[in-house]
Amino acid sequence: MNERNSIFTPTRRALLKGGAGLLAAPAVLAAGAARAEARKEVVVVNYGGAAMKAFDEAYVQPFAAQGGRMVLDGSGPLNGKILTMVQSRNVTWDICDCGVTTLAELGPRNALEKIDYSIVDKSKVATEFAYENGVVNYMFSSVLAWDTAKVKETPTLADFFDLKKYPGRRMVRKDSQAMLELCLIADGVPLDQLYPLDVKRAFAKLGTIKKDVLYWNSGAESQSLMRDGECVMGLLWHTRANVLRAETNNRIAYTFKDGLLQPGLWVVPKNNPAGAEAFRAIASMQQPEGQVKLLTAMGNGPSNPAAQSMGPEALRATNPADPANAAVQARINAAWYIENHSKTFQAYLDFISS
Repeated sequence: MNERNSIFTPTRRALLKGGAGLLAAPAVLAAGAARAEARKEVVVVNYGGAAMKAFDEAYVQPFAAQGGRMVLDGSGPLNGKILTMVQSRNVTWDICDCGVTTLAELGPRNALEKIDYSIVDKSKVATEFAYENGVVNYMFSSVLAWDTAKVKETPTLADFFDLKKYPGRRMVRKDSQAMLELCLIADGVPLDQLYPLDVKRAFAKLGTIKKDVLYWNSGAESQSLMRDGECVMGLLWHTRANVLRAETNNRIAYTFKDGLLQPGLWVVPKNNPAGAEAFRAIASMQQPEGQVKLLTAMGNGPSNPAAQSMGPEALRATNPADPANAAVQARINAAWYIENHSKTFQAYLDFISS
């Protein structure tokens, strides 16, 4: 990703320039420069790759037009990185693109700011996804994808675990979130009876193909493994599968059937440098126009209900929260994760490394 020029004096941008996938914010109009100079730069962290360009067009440029300054860092907002920054009192990030496991791991450690709902508009999101330490930014799904050059039929989630029927490597995330649910669904657990998760049963299911599994850490890495033919099938975010389908001219396909619908969340690390400007940036990103752009680019389901009817009809097929797609998926249970994720995640890492 090429870095863009900016009229602003580098601050944390200079420190972040060597980070993975950095994209500098576009310049605002000169007429607004004097007003913008007084505003703090906001660093937003995501998982890089195609999300950099998509976030730039959907969020960075509109915020710049409002006189704000936003920088994207694509190095990946892993929970451990956020916690280390907070504990070392060296926070360089302001907004992180995370999920419910971040609430589970970092909320109890007092590593996250409370969302300022006097600035962030609760009426622009589903109330069930407006948490104390995080607010929904988009909807996404964890889904089954496959290489149609090697898998001619439409496989099921059960087929993902059938190495005899479809030989070849499988791809799984190096994180228990969603992977446990998909293992259980493949093993016959009904979509509406997943929780509380039977972790041992999920591990046993994954163990049946363990020797043929490659694990991904970032969204960009999941794309690479599938695009380069390293894996025949993969469990990944639908947003990355959607980009893969376009990049490979439909060689990589995916399905929402038996997927897991999840909220992406904006979280703000404790004592973030930009302070309240982070919440103004989040409020800007609630605008439906930008969310439709993100749906168009990657398939991220809008969190603002007003955006649902704004996009072209063709986009409904890629929107995980569209009623037809949501009906064939399970829905993540955030309360279970807040209670159980830390111990389950470590058990998962121990299992896949043993």
